[in-house]
Amino acid sequence: MKKALHLSLGMVLALGTVGMAFAGSSEQAMASENTRLEQRLSNSVRHQLVMIPQFSVFDNLAYRVDGSTVTLSGQVRNPIIKSEAEQSIKHLEGVERVNNQIEILPASFNDDRIRRQVARAVFNDPRLTSYAIQPVPLIHIIVKNGHVNLEGMVRTQMDKNDAFIRANGVAGVFSVQNNLQVEQSTKG
Repeated sequence: MKKALHLSLGMVLALGTVGMAFAGSSEQAMASENTRLEQRLSNSVRHQLVMIPQFSVFDNLAYRVDGSTVTLSGQVRNPIIKSEAEQSIKHLEGVERVNNQIEILPASFNDDRIRRQVARAVFNDPRLTSYAIQPVPLIHIIVKNGHVNLEGMVRTQMDKNDAFIRANGVAGVFSVQNNLQVEQSTKG
């Protein structure tokens, strides 16, 4: 009788361990599936944002996908871009909520002048010209009350430094914050 009881308990323990292993692997599969869905949603969000017709080198749009919630951030000159960004994301498959934290920059003739002059100074540099001729420029120039933020991606640290020096040399600029990211090298 004791042998039968020990055998039964052993079988229950074995089945419980196997069940826990299956549960663990199904949790991993679900986590992997959620990651794939978030990645697909992230790609769709990015595509929708860069397709906004008024989006330019003087606007910065960023986003974060957390499950079915998309948080929009950045700075734009035109309130239409803020509302279009939210409307274009709301209707994507998998989006249940949009948290729109995009800042609308104040209208200013001086800031507009600085935007044009910084763009001219940065993109007229032979090393940086290629960043301006893309459909969606990789360098974005955000100006608020005379303060300049450089946002986006560049290929090298030298390009990042050069953009900073060019922007900092424009008359009327109070400060330059260089938030440009340098692409990671694929060399191993």
